[in-house]
Amino acid sequence: MRQFQHYIDGMLCDGPAVFPSIDPSSGEPWALMPEAREADVDRAVMAAHRALHDGPWATMTATQRGKLLYRLADLVTRNAPALAELETRDTGKIIRETSAQIAYVADYYRYYAGLADKIEGAHLPIDKPDMEVWLRREPVGVVAMIVPWNSQLFLSAVKLGPALAAGCTAVLKASEDGPAPLLEFARLVQEAGFPPGVVNILTGFGPSCGSALARHPKVAHIAFTGGPESARHIVRGSADNLATTSLELGGKSPFIVFADADLESAANAQVAGIFAAAGQSCTAGSRLVVDRRIKDQFLAMLKAKAEAIRIGDPSDMATEMGPLATVRQIAHVGALIGRAVEAGARVVCGGSALDRPGFYHAPTILDCDGVSSPSMVEEFFGPVLSVVSFETEAEALRIANDTPFGLASGVFTSNLPRAHRMIRGIRAGVVWVNTYRAVSPIAPFGGSGLSGQGREGGLAAALDYTRTKTVWLRTSDDPIPDPFVMR
Repeated sequence: MRQFQHYIDGMLCDGPAVFPSIDPSSGEPWALMPEAREADVDRAVMAAHRALHDGPWATMTATQRGKLLYRLADLVTRNAPALAELETRDTGKIIRETSAQIAYVADYYRYYAGLADKIEGAHLPIDKPDMEVWLRREPVGVVAMIVPWNSQLFLSAVKLGPALAAGCTAVLKASEDGPAPLLEFARLVQEAGFPPGVVNILTGFGPSCGSALARHPKVAHIAFTGGPESARHIVRGSADNLATTSLELGGKSPFIVFADADLESAANAQVAGIFAAAGQSCTAGSRLVVDRRIKDQFLAMLKAKAEAIRIGDPSDMATEMGPLATVRQIAHVGALIGRAVEAGARVVCGGSALDRPGFYHAPTILDCDGVSSPSMVEEFFGPVLSVVSFETEAEALRIANDTPFGLASGVFTSNLPRAHRMIRGIRAGVVWVNTYRAVSPIAPFGGSGLSGQGREGGLAAALDYTRTKTVWLRTSDDPIPDPFVMR
């Protein structure tokens, strides 16, 4: 089996132990991963701390940092096919998606490369004579980045790109479930020429690695993507070092279809929103809220499309849906479907795991109209769509907002005033209108409530990795007249 290494202080290195990584398409181990423990975490954080204050990174201009990010982007583009193969092998995400997504990841690094020397301070028109006052933006410090197994190269780029542009250093923890692509990405960081310690990449388990990283006294900020329960552990750990946090968590996103919508377009977007990546996306459109007048017609369209999805080997370009990433996920999805059916939900199609090697589950639609179903409340993180209907716009909005999550949403309608009313009324960080799953490095995304806090993408993300320093310069040559009066 192939064996991977950590990347700490500019060097590839082994951990004190290894663990197997499982190929979700077969259920069999295919590689050995290094396990980082507290001593490894401390070594990585201290390397990042030294690089921030004492190494060449500390004296680089913003333009020089940007050039390194451009070089990294070019290396990601050149190595995208190999990285895509690793992500497909280690997580089960289909090759047609990993290939496209990783190629686009390079654009995120390019965006922040160009932004590096455009992060500006400000001159203040201060209300006092003989004073010049300005603000400097400086890097917040060492950033701990913790990402899950799904879309990990993308989810790390939206953290690492802005953090490096702002001048921070980083310790990036790849998920123990499928860390291969990020550990391979470390070689590109090394090849790009980043000074030792600026970027450190390791993997390991929550208590011995993730928790140690979150509470390390030299960590100034924690950027986390994952579930709400793990986020609570992260926040508790940050109490030790008073690190700031940005949290991109789960979702139970509403997908609202009005009777005047282009139903074919809406159906295709709904299939993409819930069955792409086998539903393993924080922005998955997992709650279909559909106008009662078209419910039966729309469900019939979705059922036909779901049953026509090509399920198979994720490394085959013809495959449209691959396996779930872990055996835990397939057990969770099955248990939640069972509870939903017990509560009265009707299985429209799918409903069970597939009888084949690996962690495959059938695309599933649950009609939850008129019942109180746990599938409308809890996140599946799998290929399961829960459906309810509405009669009025107000009812659609109430159902959409009936969730503790607030990450994403979709609205399909040809009525422009209605679209604007829904945009204003939906409590979510992202509202897609007549589209779904669109992303760009220029556009921030993030949520509220159980979907977290902070934004990733856009200029705002880079500013989040800075702190302001206020500088006061007295321009008078006269002595300060009275030392006991604040001026």
